[in-house]
Amino acid sequence: MQGRRLATTDEIIAIVSPDSEGPLETLTDWTAKHDIGLSSVDVGDDVGKVYNENRATLGVTLGGDGTFLEGVKTFAPRNIPQLGVNTGTLAFLARVEPEDLEDALEEVLCGRAAVDSRQQVHVTAPGVDATGINDVMIQQVPPENPIDRKVARLDVYVDNEYIGEFEGTGLAVSTPTGSTGISLSANGPVHYPVNNHTLQIVPLHTHNLGVRPIVVSPETELRIITRGQASLLVDGGRAHTILSEDDEMTITGAAKRAHVVRTSYDDHFFTAITKKLGWNLREAAVPPEKKLETTSSPKPTAADSETDTVKHALTVATEAARAAGEPLRELHGQVESVDVKSNKSDIVTEADHQADRIITTAVGNEFPDHAIFSEESTRQTGEDADYLWVIDPLDGTGNFAHGNPNYSISVALIEDDRPVMGVVYVPETDELFTAIAGEGAWRDGDPIRTTDRERLDESMLISGYDPDGIFLSHFYQESRGVRRLGSAALNLCYLASGSADAIWEHDTHPWDIAAGLIIARAAGATITDESGAPFEFTLETDERRALLGSNGSLHPALLEHLEDGLTTPAK
Repeated sequence: MQGRRLATTDEIIAIVSPDSEGPLETLTDWTAKHDIGLSSVDVGDDVGKVYNENRATLGVTLGGDGTFLEGVKTFAPRNIPQLGVNTGTLAFLARVEPEDLEDALEEVLCGRAAVDSRQQVHVTAPGVDATGINDVMIQQVPPENPIDRKVARLDVYVDNEYIGEFEGTGLAVSTPTGSTGISLSANGPVHYPVNNHTLQIVPLHTHNLGVRPIVVSPETELRIITRGQASLLVDGGRAHTILSEDDEMTITGAAKRAHVVRTSYDDHFFTAITKKLGWNLREAAVPPEKKLETTSSPKPTAADSETDTVKHALTVATEAARAAGEPLRELHGQVESVDVKSNKSDIVTEADHQADRIITTAVGNEFPDHAIFSEESTRQTGEDADYLWVIDPLDGTGNFAHGNPNYSISVALIEDDRPVMGVVYVPETDELFTAIAGEGAWRDGDPIRTTDRERLDESMLISGYDPDGIFLSHFYQESRGVRRLGSAALNLCYLASGSADAIWEHDTHPWDIAAGLIIARAAGATITDESGAPFEFTLETDERRALLGSNGSLHPALLEHLEDGLTTPAK
């Protein structure tokens, strides 16, 4: 989940532990001030009555790590991101202090927080079918006579491969989030939990020196068979049972991951465990030359400021487009399962609305003095703004409505009527096309260029809107084919990356082509109108504006054939 998506939060559900009245009052005042809904429930209570899946919801826990774990149990199955506020004592998971709550929430609402994807673990055994974010513990059952032998014997298989008998205190299967305490106690490793999707098998105080911790992927199936009684606990006892001899359990990574919100007001992972475990690590020293650079660096010039603005805009546009792609993918998956046309229209409308809101909110928060022009909503934040954002949150609506993956998100920045930065994101393929005018174009960070083909009969062409079939009828036999994808932004990006040698659009809208125009030109494309005059970008939509793009060398032949087509109507 992308942190920029949090900017659209309009509902908070708080899980509140006892003795958290002060932070709850702070949260109540803050949500009222920002016109955000708030529902609070006590730890252990069901949130089903207050949760609305159609609202952008943030989960907040007010308590210690126990409350945080209850939050994971509640929020993760619903795909709700979660922010933990520490009102307990020794907390490794809930790391925002109550005095920082309002500032942390402001950061969330501005879309500047990060969201960590945390692996969970799932276990099935006699009497247990449970998911946890920390660990599954299989340990010896304390004997009635305290002087009797305190040993658990377990046979362990990894994807049906026998790895051995574990004899000792027991075994822990933990996620990176829950590895720290258990692993340290057994001389095992510490795993950095952020976006680390693994499981680790840690033997607990075994009687065999050859037994070592093992790290596996979350798709791995662990099968454990007891050779005597054993106690099974999930997340410290949130699920618990006593296993008999020859009972079998299966453990694997859970399908649903937990989404943990991190702000700049959290302690970082190693900072937190250093403080709380007393590791007393030294602070990193800053070399003298670095101190000199920071204190005596030259003041930025106007040109530097302009470049920084565009580069920062590229970062924001990239993050916003990726964040907007998440609800589009989710809703796109629902389209083909809906039979009623009106319901499909509702899904497409909701997709447009959600994507537009994410992008315009992120841009508005980062650049409050810039103007925003979107296909879905027009918002002018400064009449004399030097910069204008042109946004199409869903280009290829027809494709989207029919379950076709050829749709995209287009975000462009215009400076003094000149397109300077473009981002086109393709949610279904996770392709990201970017460009800065005069600096080049990239796909997923790799430079792209147009083709160098000179012969029309060797070229692949793409047609956009072509109501009379002029382009298709006059070029299909002359080339290696004419394709129609249904997204003008994608057409321009495929021209830029060499997937096509030329494209044609009978009519264009500014929001469809703004970003793609920058990307194609930065990759070396020639873009003109149907007469061969350079294509001029404008926000005006009253007149038809045709676009012809090519790798440059094909352009004369394209114009010649196109002129014949325009003067000779298609049969």
